[in-house]
Amino acid sequence: MSFRKSKLDLLVRVRYSNPLPAPPCPPKLLDIPTDPMRYTRPEFLDDLANDTPFPMIVDGDLGMPIDLSRWECLWDEKADDSELNPDPERPPPLDPKDQFLLEEPGSYNGFSTSAPGTATPSNPVRHVAWLRKTEYLSREGSLRSSAAQETRYNMHAPIDISRAAQIRDIEASFAAMEGDELAKLRHPNKPDVVAVESFDVFPDAEIWANAYDLFRFSERPGERPPDVDDPRLDCAILRPMESDGDHFLAYYLTREDEVAVEFKRERLARSPDAPEEDEPTPFHFVRDYETVKVEQEVPNEFLIMLDDGEVKNEDYSEDHKPTPRRAKGAYYKNIERKMLLKKKRQNSYEAYLDKWDVVKVTHVPMSKEEEDEREEALAEVMDPMYLLARGEADAEGEVDDAVGHDASGDVVLEVDNTDVMEVFGEP
Repeated sequence: MSFRKSKLDLLVRVRYSNPLPAPPCPPKLLDIPTDPMRYTRPEFLDDLANDTPFPMIVDGDLGMPIDLSRWECLWDEKADDSELNPDPERPPPLDPKDQFLLEEPGSYNGFSTSAPGTATPSNPVRHVAWLRKTEYLSREGSLRSSAAQETRYNMHAPIDISRAAQIRDIEASFAAMEGDELAKLRHPNKPDVVAVESFDVFPDAEIWANAYDLFRFSERPGERPPDVDDPRLDCAILRPMESDGDHFLAYYLTREDEVAVEFKRERLARSPDAPEEDEPTPFHFVRDYETVKVEQEVPNEFLIMLDDGEVKNEDYSEDHKPTPRRAKGAYYKNIERKMLLKKKRQNSYEAYLDKWDVVKVTHVPMSKEEEDEREEALAEVMDPMYLLARGEADAEGEVDDAVGHDASGDVVLEVDNTDVMEVFGEP
C-alpha cells in the first residue's frame, strides 16, 4: 500500500492585534482590610529547617589546626605537663577575647574587661518579641536584675528542714499576720489598692462532701435574649446522654420563673433529715450541649464564701432554726472538673437511647451507702487523724497490723495519740 503526501499541509498562525487604550486615570493604591490571622506563622517552617541537612565539610583537624610539637610532655613522659594540666587553685589568666565563653549561650552579648580572668556582663540584651513596647522591656529588665541578685545572694544560704524548724516557721507566719497592720498591706501590681479586712482561710465543711464542676457555655443558655433576666438558669439540670457512641449533655429548665424561685427557696430552707416531698418540681427539656473541652484537674480555681461570723435576725423563725455560728473566715471548696459547652446540632434522624422530655425532681432521704460516702469525704477536713490514718495504709491499699476489726465488723485503727497532740495540740 502506498501513501501519497499532500502538498497542501501548511500551518499558518494567524495573529489578531487587539490594542488596548491607555487607562483614563493614573494607578491608585486601594486599602483592602486583611485579617492578620490569614498569614502563616514563622514556626510553620521549623520542621522544614530541621529536616534540611547542612553540609559539614571540614579538614583533618576539624577546622582547628593544632601544632602538637609545642608541648614536650606529649612526647616525653618525664616532662612537665603543667601547661596542659594547670593547677585548679591557680588558673592561668584568661584572654579577654575568650571571656564570653564562660557565660551561658544566649544570655548576654557584651562583656566588660574589668579584671583579667573574670567575665562581667555589660549591657545585657534579651531576645524579645517583635513590636514590644519599650516601657515593658525596661520594667522586665529591672525585675529580672533584682530577681537575679536576690537569687545569687540566697543560693548558698543554709536551710533548716528539721521538724522543729518547720513548726517554728509555721507559728512565726501566724504571729506575723496577727501583728501586721492592714494599712501596710499593698497590692503587688496596684499600689493604690489597700486591704480593708482580713479573713482566715478554712475548708468549707458544709459543702466539702459535694463534688462541683464548672460549666462554661459558648453563649447564654435558654431561649431568652441576653438582656432579659432569667432566674431559672441557676437551678438548671444537666443530664448525661449517649447516641451512637457520642456523649453529650441534655439541658433542662422550668417553664415558669415562679417555679424556679420556689424550688430554690425550698431547697435552701429544707433540712437534710426532712421527709420526702409530696409534689415534685418538673424540669422540661430545652436542647442538647456537647463538650468542647474537658479539664480533669483544676488546681487554681475554687469556690470561696466570705463569712463574717454573725447570725442575722432573719435567720430566727418558728419553722427554721438558726444555723450554728462558725468562725469568721473565707471558706473554700475545690472544683473537680471544668468543661466548655456549645450547642449541639439538632438531628431529627438521630436515635437516642434514653431521652426524657420532662425530669421531675423531689427530695428523698439519703441511703446508708450515700451517708457513708459523705462521712468519708467529710473526714478529710473534720477528722484530725485523717492523714495519719492514711499513712498507716500500705501501698496495696491494705491496712497494717495496727488495724483490727471489732465485733460488728467495723475497722478499728490504733493510732498513737502522742504524735497527734504534737501536731494538732490538745483538743
